[in-house]
Amino acid sequence: MPSHEFYMDLALSNARSMKGQTDPNPLVGSVIVNDNRIVGVGAHLKAGEPHAEIHALRMAGEAARGGTIYVTLEPCSHFGRTGPCAQAIIDAGLKEVIIAALDPNPLVSGNGVKMLEDAGINVVSGIRESDSLKMNEVFNKFITAKRPFVTLKAASTLDGKIATRTLDSKWITSEGARRDVHEMRSENMAILVGVGTVIEDDPALTARVPNGRNPIRVILDSSLRLPAKAKVINDGAAETWIFTSRTYDRAKGVQLVNAGIRIFVTSGETRTDVNDLLRILGENGVSSLFIEGGGTVNSAFLENGLIDKVVLYFAPKLVGGKDAPTFLEGNGFALMKDAVELTDGEFTKIGKDFKFTGYPEK
Repeated sequence: MPSHEFYMDLALSNARSMKGQTDPNPLVGSVIVNDNRIVGVGAHLKAGEPHAEIHALRMAGEAARGGTIYVTLEPCSHFGRTGPCAQAIIDAGLKEVIIAALDPNPLVSGNGVKMLEDAGINVVSGIRESDSLKMNEVFNKFITAKRPFVTLKAASTLDGKIATRTLDSKWITSEGARRDVHEMRSENMAILVGVGTVIEDDPALTARVPNGRNPIRVILDSSLRLPAKAKVINDGAAETWIFTSRTYDRAKGVQLVNAGIRIFVTSGETRTDVNDLLRILGENGVSSLFIEGGGTVNSAFLENGLIDKVVLYFAPKLVGGKDAPTFLEGNGFALMKDAVELTDGEFTKIGKDFKFTGYPEK
């Protein structure tokens, strides 16, 4: 007979298939089993639409009664844009609920379990908990900190260069690695670069993924140097938000607003305050931010302890040159003991390139 882990793995797989579609809501999957037979499956598809448990219950119908439901996240107990899933499970007559992880929101965590147990339903939690928590790392950060989960991405040669000394950077990595980056863009709500990148490369900052979505384009521009002919202003492919300082060019600001660009003034006198930026993004419901900046922008976030995840693509190439830019510049740390250590590191190979994923130790 299949184990709890077997059915929870199916629920997790269902949830992961919706990555990039549900934010700012979490990824959630569900499986209903009765008499060792799967009678219902479901996944949360989009914020504001029915939760995974509801889809699974609708599929199962009367076959759910007396069965067991597997859910990757604690069923909700409150009324939001949809009704409480815990009550729907009770009404369906299920006898057992298997949960991977509790709701990370401290205001509601455990309330769904209590509602189910008060109704006489057996509840088991913690099955594949670590898998569920990692899958929902974006949601878990956003719901508790009210700020986006920040991923720093860079592509470099093995000696850390993101361009040659003449600033030639096309292309460092292979087509396969670049395709992987576009997938990650589509999975994030916003993408960030500095105005220097826009001036130098005029990027579209879109996700060229079939049936994908383009993230909000966030530009750091402390004085509003953004060129009027830039793609991020004129192509209409996605929203563009500019974060600036208190000394920005007022006349240029009016022109940009008239072009449909949103401008946010941070507290920085002559430089954009990145802490303000994250706070404002959170207040506007942006749960994930993908940074593809240059060395100065990347360092501003790293040195302020604002990076949650690092994704590095390494091409098996050597460029050299003390004037060739690297993906981390800024002031850097004076002592090796202060260096940011990356934990839970994973290497994967994409064509000729290597992809490293790690988490800065807070």
